[in-house]
Amino acid sequence: MFKYQIDQEISLALPRPKIDAEPLFKLLDESRNELKTWLPRFSDVKDKTDEEKFLSTVMAHFGTGNSLNAMILYQDQPVGMISFNQFHLTKQSTEIGYWLGTKFVGKGIMHRAVLGMCDLGFRDYQVHKIEIHAAVENQRSNSVAKKAGFNFDGVLRDHELLPDGFHDENVWSLLKSEWQQQRKTTTSY
Repeated sequence: MFKYQIDQEISLALPRPKIDAEPLFKLLDESRNELKTWLPRFSDVKDKTDEEKFLSTVMAHFGTGNSLNAMILYQDQPVGMISFNQFHLTKQSTEIGYWLGTKFVGKGIMHRAVLGMCDLGFRDYQVHKIEIHAAVENQRSNSVAKKAGFNFDGVLRDHELLPDGFHDENVWSLLKSEWQQQRKTTTSY
């Protein structure tokens, strides 16, 4: 398994569709009630086979350089996923998306995973800016962006279509120069 170690507890790993579909589907299914409000794609994932197809698709996108989806591992167990949804080459930017299994919320896992992705994005992918978009009402996601040092750029009106209709979306961003400055003042995640 290809892994990127963030700290002693958290690492990111490229998903292996045939091997990782089952544990990720189980985690998703256990967390479905909490996640469905913010991630409507999960309503289409009804079994392990659907998850395996999704993982195969994102690995194909990784192979073409369009995106990067990684499993979040906590103590070497899958607990969620995080991604660079798409690389915008002309703008040298990307957007982070993520989800975490409900039973792992409150352990600082997503905060550390976002910081690890920023490290990958700015160092290895040479992006200039990383964004996080979150529905205004999604307090947990907005909290992750703020805690990770992202700047609040503003609100896009009716920009995110969720199961109950359109929602305003907060836009958070972090520039490479800001990241470098943050790294100078902190030594750990």
